[in-house]
Amino acid sequence: MNNIPVNIDYINLLIDFGKAYGTKIFSALVILVAGYFIGRWISKAFDNNLSKRQLEPPVRILLVRIVHIIIILFALLLAIQNIGIEIMPLIAGLGIAGVGIGFATQGVLSNAVAGLTIIFSRPYRVGEYIELLGVYGEVVSIELFSTTLIHADRSLIIIPNRKIVGEILHNYGSIRQCDLSVHVAFSTDIKRAVTVITEVLKDNNLVLQDPAPLVGITTLADSSIQIAVRPWVAVQDYVTVQSGIYQEILNRFASSQIVIPFPQQEIRIVGNAN
Repeated sequence: MNNIPVNIDYINLLIDFGKAYGTKIFSALVILVAGYFIGRWISKAFDNNLSKRQLEPPVRILLVRIVHIIIILFALLLAIQNIGIEIMPLIAGLGIAGVGIGFATQGVLSNAVAGLTIIFSRPYRVGEYIELLGVYGEVVSIELFSTTLIHADRSLIIIPNRKIVGEILHNYGSIRQCDLSVHVAFSTDIKRAVTVITEVLKDNNLVLQDPAPLVGITTLADSSIQIAVRPWVAVQDYVTVQSGIYQEILNRFASSQIVIPFPQQEIRIVGNAN
């Protein structure tokens, strides 16, 4: 059997390297491991704090991960410096690269900053109905870069967060007030008509009784009396409730012989008959 020659120079080189850098490398590994576990502890405490603020789960998870990564990167820089590598040139290079990346991704960064502003100021929450920038709908998700609304026709509206911050926002909350109206003839017993409409609203399970629905005369039109019907409903029931209320009012008006008049105009011709 041939003996495999061993290169003594390589062995001596490894021994010298271990003597010179072994302690530093071990210390660097300890710093990295400690940074990882400290990052986990701090990110967990941060997560508990965010949970009390009732942030949306995807956003909360993202922020917690960012904190953990920042701590690990800081530990990595300390470990590199402990080995003897100068980190200032590295940081300067990363800073220059960051400026270039910042210019290239201005829209993304502005969306992220606006998203954080929305997350912490909470001008609206998931499940609330909002209107802004000429669009409206129920908020279904709040992400770091965009907010998603769902329209009454079930279509999704995705708005970049930078378009939201600084704009006038109408937040309806989780309930909306329907703006309905019915017309009755001038000969109608108005008290009876209002009672019938009130009963319709009371019998509808989707109509909220607190706040109480509003029913009353709003306009004396040319050929009818207009009665406003304004019940409060949950956002998701807004469209469904309106058609159901109108249908039930028609049915009960018919059974109560309350007339909904056609538009009428009286034309008089004044002149000498030949």
